[in-house]
Amino acid sequence: MDIFLVITLLVLVSAFCSYLNARFVKLPGAIGIITIAIVVSVITIVIDKLNPDGAHYLSVLAKEIHFPETVLNIMLGFLLFASSFNANNKNLKKEARAVLVLSTVSIVISSAIFGVLFYGLSFVFNLEIPLLYCLLFGALISPTDPVAVSAVIKTSKIPQNLATIISGESLFNDGVGLVLFVTLLEIIDSGIEHMTFAKTAMLFAREVFGGGTLGLISGFIAFRLMKSINDFQTIVLISLSLVLSISVIGLYLHLSVPLAVVSAGLFASNYTINGDEHEHSHEALGKFWHLVDEMLNTVLFVMIGLQMINFPFLKDYWLTGAAAIIITLLARWISVVFPLTFFCRTLKINFNSMNVLTWAGLRGGISIALALSLPDSPYRDIILSASYFIVIFSIVVQGLTLNKVINRLIKPL
Repeated sequence: MDIFLVITLLVLVSAFCSYLNARFVKLPGAIGIITIAIVVSVITIVIDKLNPDGAHYLSVLAKEIHFPETVLNIMLGFLLFASSFNANNKNLKKEARAVLVLSTVSIVISSAIFGVLFYGLSFVFNLEIPLLYCLLFGALISPTDPVAVSAVIKTSKIPQNLATIISGESLFNDGVGLVLFVTLLEIIDSGIEHMTFAKTAMLFAREVFGGGTLGLISGFIAFRLMKSINDFQTIVLISLSLVLSISVIGLYLHLSVPLAVVSAGLFASNYTINGDEHEHSHEALGKFWHLVDEMLNTVLFVMIGLQMINFPFLKDYWLTGAAAIIITLLARWISVVFPLTFFCRTLKINFNSMNVLTWAGLRGGISIALALSLPDSPYRDIILSASYFIVIFSIVVQGLTLNKVINRLIKPL
């Protein structure tokens, strides 16, 4: 299918789902759109079996979208920059310790716990997945998704400090999780006997510190350029070129693009770029990126829903997917409670708040994209199916019930 036709159909389906939700369903944006997209996928699958010509274009559209490349190499940079540029730096600095702990220590703990538990689960279901693949699964499913988190939190009643923590965590742990995923995948590809601790540490350091350095340098250059002019059109073009340049350079040098983009966005947003008191360029740029964020969110959630058409093997792993959901929540709870208890004792985060942070830790399209990027193996379909079940449960069930959990656990001020 021609690329222009693919983009046209994708935008049409996204607009259709968004309209149905806004006009009739009226669920919170992300939840309503992904729910409608899943229903459209199911209808498409049924029509395709009855009359293949009747659902031809939607079926082809779902198959023509190269989900991993589209999400990881194109959309992710724009979405992360939009979220980081519009983040409240003042509130983020107040909760910096909790954000740092949850985006680093918690990811490692969650990945390890999930991997070990899923390894045991594989024997229960006679799947016998190697431990390294289970740990790899843990690395791709443990990070909370900044897109899903921001889409759901903005319509929730979560207290400001907890909203800042979960939003800040999702910005950074995504990059850490990706680095952990790449490291484990490299070990699997090269063979554990060929990987030394020094080589693994160098790979990890290059991704993390290289990505952060790239983001700060690029953000500084772009900020100085934007601050030197008052023409808003040029300012927007500079910000767009910043994201695209970071994505290209990061991919070429094998640096962490998420960490680079987030670093650049936070740096650029920390200082005003207003040319004078009559030129509110910074605020206008923030509104521009907020609009980009909203539109790309809609397209991404539609893409997630349409992926069901590409997963005919989902029906074979219902029990595995359900068990994986429970394991994910357990690993998330442990990885939140223990680090915050031992490393953040001075913070006013009680046990109920930790439970809210656990339930608010949503997974999204990045996990599915990473699962789809796995090389062919006997375990790929299992990991992909379980990832899809976890993501759908996370966005729809956890997203819909988040306010009820908050009302039950958090006392109003």
